[in-house]
Amino acid sequence: MTPFAIAGVQMHVSATHENVTAMTQKIDLAMVRFPWVQMILFSELAPFGPLPTNHPENLDAVLWAFQEKARQHNIWIIPGSMFVREGEHLFNESVVINPRGEIVSRYRKMFPFAPYEHAVTGGDKFLVFDVPDVGRFGLSICYDIWFPETTRQLSAMGAEILLHPVLTATIDRDIELAIARSTAAMFQCYVFDINGLDTGGTGRSCVIGPSGNVIYQAAGQEEIIPIEVDLDMVRRQRATGLRGLGQTLKSFRDRNCTFPVYSEQNDPRYLDSLGVLTMPVQGTREGIGVPPPASFLEPHVPGNEHLPADNVET
Repeated sequence: MTPFAIAGVQMHVSATHENVTAMTQKIDLAMVRFPWVQMILFSELAPFGPLPTNHPENLDAVLWAFQEKARQHNIWIIPGSMFVREGEHLFNESVVINPRGEIVSRYRKMFPFAPYEHAVTGGDKFLVFDVPDVGRFGLSICYDIWFPETTRQLSAMGAEILLHPVLTATIDRDIELAIARSTAAMFQCYVFDINGLDTGGTGRSCVIGPSGNVIYQAAGQEEIIPIEVDLDMVRRQRATGLRGLGQTLKSFRDRNCTFPVYSEQNDPRYLDSLGVLTMPVQGTREGIGVPPPASFLEPHVPGNEHLPADNVET
């Protein structure tokens, strides 16, 4: 086992002024209290808060502050994420800074929380990066984890730890915690799911082990959460199965089946029938008492167009 320790930082996030100064102070505090930590991860939109109108004018200066801290303490830093404007588009972007203070990778959230993050454009590139002599890390942001295809792709690219900064200030935090556990078990990886406080979230950050076990879950106060990971355990479990049982990554690799939903020939009628992705309004009857047309009950799988309708599971 190569020892490697990651600290998630759950802290108060303001929506009206910068939080970079407080974040750099948290880094210093973490390294005084836990000098064995080698990577620090903050929550989504921690540097400037959740308002799309509040993004840095001088991004280089902001990143430089974190680059200096990475060099000073010889650590990896993922400073949550920030809104970044590129031309007419606004992205939710995270960066990975290595112990030399270099920005080695950038990642843009693929699934903005539509329709609420209506002004944000989704990214289209996955991100994995290697920590030399340790292992491979994947990065996703908040709502991305609700789409298992994102973590499946990262796992297929070799990610053994999922770094997952979130900003969840809504009543679905319980669901997100369940998804974090399920993700860790399905893909046999660590999940560092780090949330903020105040306008940065409701807290309850968690670290999940590759068996889906909760290693630690925070409450609703500021915390620094240092956890040492064991990537030999990830590799052993992926090779021999979760508790010596399911070898999910290999089973998916060796499957005989295909998934028509990912095909360009897939029948879009049912998904299209759900309507426009838009904000609910008061008293809406959308989706209530409107059964799908009978034609949707007929199978439309390429190659199986004439399959009897009574073979369709409902």
